[in-house]
Amino acid sequence: MHILIQYPALQAEIDKVAEVAGYLWQKGWAERNGGNITINVTDYIDDALRALPALTEPRPIGKVLPHLAGCWFYCKGTGRRMRDLARDPMANGSIIRILPGCDSYEIVADAPVDPTSELPSHLAVHDYLLAKGSPYRASLHTHPIELVALTHSRKWMEKDAATKMLWSMIPETRAFCPRGLGIVPYLMPSSVQLAEATIRTLNEDYDVVMWEKHGVFAVDTDILNAFDQVDVLNKAAQIYIAARNMGFEPEGMTEAQMRDLSQAFGLPK
Repeated sequence: MHILIQYPALQAEIDKVAEVAGYLWQKGWAERNGGNITINVTDYIDDALRALPALTEPRPIGKVLPHLAGCWFYCKGTGRRMRDLARDPMANGSIIRILPGCDSYEIVADAPVDPTSELPSHLAVHDYLLAKGSPYRASLHTHPIELVALTHSRKWMEKDAATKMLWSMIPETRAFCPRGLGIVPYLMPSSVQLAEATIRTLNEDYDVVMWEKHGVFAVDTDILNAFDQVDVLNKAAQIYIAARNMGFEPEGMTEAQMRDLSQAFGLPK
């Protein structure tokens, strides 16, 4: 029996994951098994769930993550397609719990679907978020076409160059992505180095991090909000590229206009 039947609040959070997975596929941001999602679902776990037997033997994370003590996560399955996750999230992902010692986990429900190969990286980010007292509980990695295209130009790999351009394309970008877009130069996918660089960039007060020639990594309070930030940033990139395709360099909002917007909406500097 699916455990979600008895836990409507947990069901609602995982339904959000399925909804976002469908959007990623529809937008062309999740080719084959591309992309990953993990959400911290600890707040929805009660004593009955904690008593559930494991479906697998303990598996090492590869490092000790002390702030994940007692935490539970929903994770996309390795090799699983977002379009399939959208249809059936519990057949294409799993719920795991972190074991005492914070260096291993076991799968609890609904089936022994192996979590994403990038799980250690995602868990390291969640450990970082908890350590700083962040309310963020969701992480999203996906491949937004126009944002990835920008990283093939050195111009947009300079610190905050893409942020300033994207903010200037449409007011909503500054309003709904007020921390902009962090940049991580190319590193091997799934590597420890990429995870560490991502955490360093998040620590600079970004919520969305661009991985050169690869994709983005976003964190937020829930998976819908993480998706929305990426969606808004990519819309701005589409506007920029559309203007260039029409044969001109877009003018963009002026610094004064963006400063007025920031003051009106009380946005961070």
